[in-house]
Amino acid sequence: MSEYPASGPPPQIPATRPPAPQPKPPATTLRQRLAELRGPSVAPHPLDARALAALAANPGCKRRALLDGAGVDKAVLATALGSPAAFGQSQFAFIRGNAFEAKVKADGGTELLRLLFERLGGGADAPDRAVVPDLTAAGPEGRAARTALALREATAAGGWALLDHPMLALEVAGSPAYLEPDAVVVHPDGTWTVVEIKSFPMIDSSADAAKVGAAARQSAVYVLALERIAAVTEGAGVGHRVLLVCPRDFSNLPTASVLDVRKQRAVTRRQLARLTRIEDIASALPEGTTFDPECSSEELGTAVESVPAAYAPECLAACELAFHCRTKARTDGAVEALGRSVRGELGGLTTVAGVLAAAAGKEGDPADPTVAALRRAAALRAEALETASGGASCR
Repeated sequence: MSEYPASGPPPQIPATRPPAPQPKPPATTLRQRLAELRGPSVAPHPLDARALAALAANPGCKRRALLDGAGVDKAVLATALGSPAAFGQSQFAFIRGNAFEAKVKADGGTELLRLLFERLGGGADAPDRAVVPDLTAAGPEGRAARTALALREATAAGGWALLDHPMLALEVAGSPAYLEPDAVVVHPDGTWTVVEIKSFPMIDSSADAAKVGAAARQSAVYVLALERIAAVTEGAGVGHRVLLVCPRDFSNLPTASVLDVRKQRAVTRRQLARLTRIEDIASALPEGTTFDPECSSEELGTAVESVPAAYAPECLAACELAFHCRTKARTDGAVEALGRSVRGELGGLTTVAGVLAAAAGKEGDPADPTVAALRRAAALRAEALETASGGASCR
């Protein structure tokens, strides 16, 4: 006998419900990923304006973009790889620079304001004193926020203000970089002027051109960072002329000159915009890649080589990893080791061996203008050597 009643359809058995989907774990944030790359116990190495200007000069180097964005100390990394950087500021120069900067900013920046008014005073009254706001705060984010607030308050007050070592924020390849100029002066008309203090001498109102150019590129980075704050500050504007303060002749007395950084600012902005976003570079790395200095040199070498680099001889004066990258480029026979101009002229020929083979007629398409030029040059060289050899035998 059926267990169901005779009348009516049998009761429906409820279908088994699928288990509720479990929430996915949150994706690793960029900050966590960068912390993993530099090492869980390693504090981030700050990215200063000098390094940022060097990075902007070589935007195609993903290796430097990632290492700088992650806060990896490239000097420590280069030493662990066996190719330590052979440049840097001596301790004596560092102490001398700090002493000169303290002299320039003494007495509330009286001497600094005098120099600035002589060069960039415009129609304002000579400053007898300036407000020096307190910029102390917790961490770089707090200091950057305090600096932005001080700039707005000084601009609204309509007087002279001197910001000593303010903290500025600038986004670089999707990651914030915190920059610290020597000083920023707020004029009564709302203009903000970057002040760069250097310890190299200015002899007969002229300084070393290479050092002045480096100071201009560094100052252009500060101008870009200030422009972000000025864009949301009523009545504010960032001056494109920067005050460079140096010792006069062979004394310790300060003098100043004005640098127009419009060209450097435009170039730096364009190059920074070309940088690949750091998260895109990090996402392409093999799982477990890290630049922790506690790892072995073999592990660090593998991690470094997993990130593409764009080496050029100019890197030797600007990047701590340049000697490692140069050794690798020479080992691989890459034409980049000969310079950017040579690399650009050789087109699709990327190795020295390939260039020599194309010049000798062993490889390459004769219709390729680069290959044809190489073979013509090789023929001219052989002809010149033959002529020289024949002349020597006649004598």
